[in-house]
Amino acid sequence: MIRRLSVLAAAGAVSLAFLAPGAHAAPAPRVRIGSLAELPTPLPYPYDVDADAERALSAALKRAKATHRKVLVDLGGNWCADCRILAAVMDLPEVAAFVKAHYEVVMVDVGRLDRNTQIAKRYGLKLEGVPSILILDGQGRLLDRGHEPALADARSMTPQALADWLARWTD
Repeated sequence: MIRRLSVLAAAGAVSLAFLAPGAHAAPAPRVRIGSLAELPTPLPYPYDVDADAERALSAALKRAKATHRKVLVDLGGNWCADCRILAAVMDLPEVAAFVKAHYEVVMVDVGRLDRNTQIAKRYGLKLEGVPSILILDGQGRLLDRGHEPALADARSMTPQALADWLARWTD
């Protein structure tokens, strides 16, 4: 099947982009720091516990559809070190500019996995760790199925690895 698709793709009859995420991704930004220890402190508290997550997601989907960007939904909590580390990397100027160019970002406070969980459930997901990242297209379709918890151990990654993961879903 793969060989047949490869032949068809070579002939221009079909795209293989669906086979591997990131096949046509934008290059990741070059992160100026080499380790998480170099992140500015204190780390941010990125989630607004009083925000209307449904309204924010709806607005982001409308903007994404109009601007042909993806939606990055960050499901997490301010108590979570990995969530705060990811937010700090996303706040680095070079990463922030990249994210702004490719995504509409929605930060959703899920408390201790007891708040706003309906957003994950809408996509058939059960939150088991945070941050959980949903990458949606402008139609609201989940693009990173199976990869949502990939950054739940952000503290074990380098800033560049986090930026590379964010770039993986662009096109």
